[in-house]
Amino acid sequence: MSSKKSSLHVAIVGASGAVGQEMLQVLARRRFPVGRLTLLGSERSAGKKVAFGDETHAIRVLGPDSFADVDFALFSAGGGVSREFAPHAVKAGAVVVDNSSAFRQDPAVPLVIPEINGDDARAHRGIIANPNCTIAVSLMALAPLHRAFGLRRVIAASYQAVSGTGAKAIGELREQVASLGAGQAVTPRVYPHQIAFNVLPHIDTFLDDGYTGEERKMQNEARKILHLPALRLSATCVRVPVYRAHSVAINAEFDQPVSLEKARAALAAAPGLQVVDEPARNRYPTPLACAGQDDCQVGRLRVDCALDNGLAFWVAGDQLLKGAALNAVQIAELL
Repeated sequence: MSSKKSSLHVAIVGASGAVGQEMLQVLARRRFPVGRLTLLGSERSAGKKVAFGDETHAIRVLGPDSFADVDFALFSAGGGVSREFAPHAVKAGAVVVDNSSAFRQDPAVPLVIPEINGDDARAHRGIIANPNCTIAVSLMALAPLHRAFGLRRVIAASYQAVSGTGAKAIGELREQVASLGAGQAVTPRVYPHQIAFNVLPHIDTFLDDGYTGEERKMQNEARKILHLPALRLSATCVRVPVYRAHSVAINAEFDQPVSLEKARAALAAAPGLQVVDEPARNRYPTPLACAGQDDCQVGRLRVDCALDNGLAFWVAGDQLLKGAALNAVQIAELL
């Protein structure tokens, strides 16, 4: 594909979903050179009208022949859809940026956060993977610290918003809050337990070793993105009654001694990251402050009292943006 094309044909697979809708907004807001737009989805969403700029587009049924003349195909419709249809898009000449977990651990597929390992994207063979949303937010802070001190070990606990599960989960939280406020009982449908006024240490399925799939993704994807195959990372992923934006508490151990001054300087210089760390003024990252924002935020910085060469901190970011739609568009911009 020529890097000099003034306008591009972009297809979005899963255009009616939460991430697909965010992709459209990001493309418009960042003035990505969309000359032609194709919106694709299931038979259930076919015909639905979606606005983009001054035009309205109808969603078409996704099929093997949907990608003629497409330059970029942004996928956000689940791993099964990606595995079935991404090869058709590549065969038609498109570059696929896939938001599912289908290709993340494929050695032939780059797993990319542009601010961290953007050069990896240039080695693609037609498919580039978007990372898991929680590790994307985490690595926005961990990567600059790794460059400064050499990352050795990570212990993390995530606080993940219900929008990471989808629109039905957002609806369930809203309904439960309203019902409980009216003194009515609730019946969980999306989650195994009530999510309103509760926290669930359970995201994805449980594996044989007691970790969950989400926790394993954080470990494997951090290793690949940072090019640290021996990195030790242990995570506990928790769903919290927040509508949007994930937060992560991180304790990281490094090869070199850590100073707060050098850590702050490394984080402040990192693109896509804001240091919000004035505890005396009650200034620290919160999901409400990060919702709808492109940048992630990091704060609560302190030398870890339990780890050698350790740093403890808190990072938050909008998982629908940096963890999904924004990162995908940034990959397309990079190419």
